[in-house]
Order: sequence, then structure tokens, then C-alpha cells
Amino acid sequence: MTELLPSVLVETSDKPDAAVIWLHGLGSDGHDFESLVPALSLLPTLKVRFVFPHAPRRPVTVNGGMMMRAWYDIYEMTLDRKVDLANIAESSYQIEQLIQNQMDQGIAPNRIVLAGFSQGGVIAYQTALQSKHVLAGVLALSTYLVNANEVVEADICPNGHTPILIHHGLQDPVVAPVLAVQAKDCLLSKGYSVSYQTYNMPHSVCPEQVQDISHWLNTVLA
Repeated sequence: MTELLPSVLVETSDKPDAAVIWLHGLGSDGHDFESLVPALSLLPTLKVRFVFPHAPRRPVTVNGGMMMRAWYDIYEMTLDRKVDLANIAESSYQIEQLIQNQMDQGIAPNRIVLAGFSQGGVIAYQTALQSKHVLAGVLALSTYLVNANEVVEADICPNGHTPILIHHGLQDPVVAPVLAVQAKDCLLSKGYSVSYQTYNMPHSVCPEQVQDISHWLNTVLA
């Protein structure tokens, strides 16, 4: 087993029995969503460990080859999104290791939520759709689905009936809203359990959305 990704940890209890692994977007780091935890207003009965991993640093083609934290390289910012699939496979494997690490600490996989924003959401999708572990939920924020043609039917996927919540901004100039719709339609067509909500925002997170995430987390981890 290779070394685990370094992560920011926030615990709502000294004996957590649930975990949320939350992946940041391109060029950010694990601190990006750390301050959001208090605003999520989790039920006092929930004992949750938030794991905010730092993506590795790598050159990103669309940013002139600049080194930054990225889950994968992006070759073109076209609607089809030409990306480094090997990087995506590597990052998904690293997140699978984080899932295993939480399980090794006594947290059952069906008490683990995978969340991701933008690039992080791509990895959350990929990991959940390929994992052998049945998770508590998947939160896909302002993101898209890579290799949709390889998504298997829900009935043969361990997470085929895991709640998937898709959020997207209607004014998103970075990840076009149509990409979220395509992900939703693909997953629904194959029988997955998908909820979809949009917000009048750009490529970001808004207060109304945080309230909806709070309600969803309190439901899937109750």
C-alpha cells in the first residue's frame, strides 16, 4: 500500500462513526472546504470525521503547464473535456485507499460519504462507480462525469442504489451546466438513485446550497 494522501481532518466528535471524504477543485487544497463544516449544522447525534485530502501537485496543460494541486491534467477546456485518464485512475485509487483507511479505523463503508467539487467531483464519481464498497452517498458539486459510456447498470454496481446528489450553478462559466445534466441523465438512464438541484450561482458554493447539503448529509448519515 502506498502512502496515503495528506489530508486536513475535522471531527465533530472524539469517537466518529461516520466519515465525509471531500475533494477540492483544481488549484485549491484540502483547506478549501474546511471552514464549511460548522455551517453544515449537522445533527448533534452525528459523529463525523471530515477528511479533506490535498491533491498531488502536477503540471496542468490548460494553465500553461503550471504546477498546481490537481487530481488530473486537463488538455483542453472544450465541452468534451480532454483529460488525462491515467491521472484520474491514479487519483481514484488514492481515494479508495482513504476509504480503506477509514474502514481500518472502524468506520463502515455505508457510513462514508464521498463529496467533490469540480475536478474533485469527477474523482468522487469515478471512485464511487468503481468501488467494491457500498457507500452512504455521493455529493457531486459543479462537476461532470468522465467516460459516461463505461458506466455500468445500477443493478451490477455496488453503489447502484447509493444516493447521489448533483448540485450545479446555472451561471457556471467553468463547467457548463449541460455537463451536469448529461451526468444526471446518464446515471438515471442506468437506474442510479440521483437527485439534482441547480442554483443561481457561478462556479462556486452558495448559502442556500449549504443548507441543502446539510439536510442531505443529515439524512444519509442519520
